[in-house]
Order: sequence, then C-alpha cells, then structure tokens
Amino acid sequence: MNDSTAVTYILLEGHIELEKYRYVYFIISFTVYLLIVCFNAGVIFIVLTDKKLHEPMYIFITALLLNSLFGTTVIYPKLLSDLLSERPGISYEGCLIQAFCIYTVALTEFTLLSAMAYDRYVSICKPLQYPTLMNMSTVRKLLFICWFVPFCEIGILVILTYRLKLCRFKLERIYCSNYAIVKLSCGDTTVNNLYGIFITVIAVIPPVIFIIFSYVRILSVCLKNSKEFRRKALQTCFPHLIALIIIFSVISCFEVINNRLEKSVPHIASMMMSMAILVILPLFNPVIYGLKLQEIKKRIKTLFLGKKRISFRL
Repeated sequence: MNDSTAVTYILLEGHIELEKYRYVYFIISFTVYLLIVCFNAGVIFIVLTDKKLHEPMYIFITALLLNSLFGTTVIYPKLLSDLLSERPGISYEGCLIQAFCIYTVALTEFTLLSAMAYDRYVSICKPLQYPTLMNMSTVRKLLFICWFVPFCEIGILVILTYRLKLCRFKLERIYCSNYAIVKLSCGDTTVNNLYGIFITVIAVIPPVIFIIFSYVRILSVCLKNSKEFRRKALQTCFPHLIALIIIFSVISCFEVINNRLEKSVPHIASMMMSMAILVILPLFNPVIYGLKLQEIKKRIKTLFLGKKRISFRL
C-alpha cells in the first residue's frame, strides 16, 4: 500500500478494562440507545403530528430532541460495534468527524437553550408583542443560527487539529474528543489550545449569561403577578432551567475532568463519567419535557389511554 492510500488508524484504549464484561456492557448500552431513540422520537412525533403544538416553544423542544438523537447516533452505533470488537479503533479522519459532531451537538445544546430562554422571556415579559417578535420567520432564523454558528466554530477547531501530525495512536477514551486527539500530536498545539479556550468562553459563557438574565427578568415579572400566573409561567420555564443546570454543572464538569485529569482519575471512573455524558442528557430531555409540559403530557396520556380504550372495546 503506497502513502497516498495509507489510512491512519487510532486505537480506542478506553475499552481495555471493559473487555471482561463487554457483552453485559453491550446489552446495557444497546438498551439505553433504544430508550433514547424511543423517548426522543416519541415526543418529536407527538409535537409534529399535533397542530396545536406547532408553536415556537415546542418547535425549539423538537429541535433540542433532534439534536440529542443526532448526537447519540454519532456515538452509540460505533460504541456498540467497539464493545464486540477484539481491538476497537477508528480512522484518524473518522475520529475527527466524530469529535466534530459531538462538539457541534454540545454547543448547539447551549444555543438552543438560549433561543428557548428568549422565547419564554418574550412570552412572559412581553406577551402583547409575542406574536410579532416570535413569528415563524424569527423561529427559522434562530434555528439556523443555533446550528450554523456551532458548525462553523467547531469546523475551524477540527481544521486546526487536522493540520497536526500525530506521533501517538492510542486514545484512552471510548469515543473521540478534540482535546484527546490534540494530545496525540507531537507538534506545537498552542494555536489549538488558545482557540479551544476562546471557543469555550465565546460559545458557553454568553448563552449562560443571557439565559440567567432572561429568567431573572421572568422571575421578577412572575412575582408581580397572581399565583396562577406564576404557576403557569414557571411550569414552562422549569424544564429549561433544569436542562441548563444538568448541562453546565454536571456534564461540563465531567468532560473537564475527563480531558484535563485523565491520568489522575482511575480508568474505570473516567469511563463511567464518559458513559454518564452519553446517557444523562439524551434520556433526560424527553422525560423532563414530556412530563413537565402539560400540553405534551396531555397528548401522551391521550395517545396511551386512547389505545387502551380501543383494546377494551375490541
């Protein structure tokens, strides 16, 4: 094989201590993947098929769940294949693509939560202007920004990583991350590190500040209104706040520990953290939005109760 057709192959060493019970892990991972697909697809189906739910808030929720589905599809099929493989690995280009998709999904999560916070802010604080400010044209523009901006930001990061020459080919992870790939190189990674910090600051901090500002304003309006108004307003905001807390405090901390302190954290603990990142949010989103938002909850009850009544009549 000549140099033009040679493929750089990276071994995923994160599976080493999982080999003994790999079939158990495979069954667990496969079950979780099915649950993620069913839960997310179920809520998406309910929103898409019910015209009463074709409103900005539910459209953003659908986008959030589609984002989760895309992220899990990027990771889980490859993970399941690796659990059954004697020597898990991935091509360098494939690893970069996986890292690109994972980071894009993560940043899109923040931008979508920001859009949802803006929607709730306008709905509660400026109800008379809501139909004008949050029309379908605005929703389409916000969705475009939510996906396009992270795509460009992470695209530049991956291009900067691709130019590096690798001198190590063993990744101590069960999936690819940009920071882990950069650590395999033997060249100057200063530009990558600086841009990584820049992206973290730009892509995470402004959305979080905007979300906090929006909900502070919402809370101040709620306190000035009736108890029933507060209940309805906070009911629609609660899932968004919980999602932000889960992402920012739990998932982000896990990823920082995994990336920065891999050698000082026991390998099995690092793998458990990685799995937590893959499980918590994709399962959490459809459950919290399906159970806490009354309109979606009503449609779920109607769907299942309707089926039971039909079965009883038959």
